[in-house]
Order: sequence, then C-alpha cells, then structure tokens
Amino acid sequence: MHTQIGWLDSRHTFSFAEHYDPRFMGFRALRVINEDRVAPGQGFGTHPHRDMEILSYVLEGALAHRDSMGTGSIITPGDVQRMTAGTGVLHSEFNASNASVTHFLQIWLQPDRARLEPSYEQRRFDPGTRRGRLTLVGSRDGRGGSCVIHQDVDLYSAVLERGDRVSQPIKPERFAWVQVARGSGKLNGHAVSAGDGASFASEPSFEFEADSPSDVLLFDLA
Repeated sequence: MHTQIGWLDSRHTFSFAEHYDPRFMGFRALRVINEDRVAPGQGFGTHPHRDMEILSYVLEGALAHRDSMGTGSIITPGDVQRMTAGTGVLHSEFNASNASVTHFLQIWLQPDRARLEPSYEQRRFDPGTRRGRLTLVGSRDGRGGSCVIHQDVDLYSAVLERGDRVSQPIKPERFAWVQVARGSGKLNGHAVSAGDGASFASEPSFEFEADSPSDVLLFDLA
C-alpha cells in the first residue's frame, strides 16, 4: 500500500488511513509499520493520538519531534524514539533538514492496557554496537538500556554487511515479525529486500544472511 502526496512518500506494511485490506490489519500487537520519506522542511503537523505505543526509527536524515508533554528532540540514525500516547497526546514530526530527505520507519504497537499516562523516551544505539549482531533496542522491562515498551515485545535491530549472518530461536509460545528496513538477503532461505516483512507463527528460529549492507528489525511478540 502506497501514499504519495508531494512532500510524503509512504509505504504501508499494514492497513493505514484510507488504505484498507482486511488481510493486513497488523500482526499480534504490531499494528502499523510505515516507511516514510519526508521532503526537506516538510512533515506531519500537530495531531492527536491515544492508546498507542509509537516508535520512530530513522534510517537517513533527521526527524524533529515536538509534543504536548513539552518534549522537543531531533531523532537521527541510531536513535530509537518511543512515545506512549496513553490518555492522549498532541505531537508533530518534521524533517529537520531543509536540504535532504528524511527516511524513517513509523511503528505502532497496541499497549498492554488502555489509558496509560503519556510519556516519551529516546535512546541512542550506535551503529557500531549493532553491527553484525542483534541488539535489543526495545522491551517491556527496559533491560540492557533498551526503550521501555508497554507491551510484551522484544525489539531487536541489526546492522549488517554483505555476508553477515544473524539468528535467534523463537520460543514455541511466541511469534515474530521481521522487517527489512534496508538492504537484501536470505530470510530463513527466502530472498527478501528492503520493505519486505515476514511473520513467524510456527518456525523454531529466525535467520538472516545479508546479500548487501542491511538494516533489519526483529519483533519477538506474545
């Protein structure tokens, strides 16, 4: 699903806004993955959200964030931002540059309970620490310095060079979603490339071998 409105070029993994497909309404608690490219100096004006965990994962450029909690920040590659909309929050997201496109993933997860107090968190994960391995960047308990997500999910990031391989077992009672944010490779033997996603409902493990420089996200879900 694709939205293109001049300043915004957005690809939707799941149904979003006027794009509706009953086969793709999300996966477990994962509700939205939008791959957005925002033109220089443009962005999403102030708008409301509630009862959603919203993550921003910047691939290129810089994203300027402001919200009704008084938060103002710049999100760059290597940062993971989490905003708990909870009882309600207003926010805006703009390309922080007047010269280059900002490319980022907007991710929504349904929280484990409604009417949480709105909150904001931003963590830095240097690409060097994620290179060639899966790094925990989000979790329910915030372990290992990861962002706290109010849902039973572990979110991992890996930055890979050609030939790098990462793998992880999936417990029988768990589910997984893999999003190829950038690059290409073999996902459990299947060829995938940037923008592709895959769900795991009965596989014992996840394995990705990069055919080119890649950025991969793994969601381990209840």
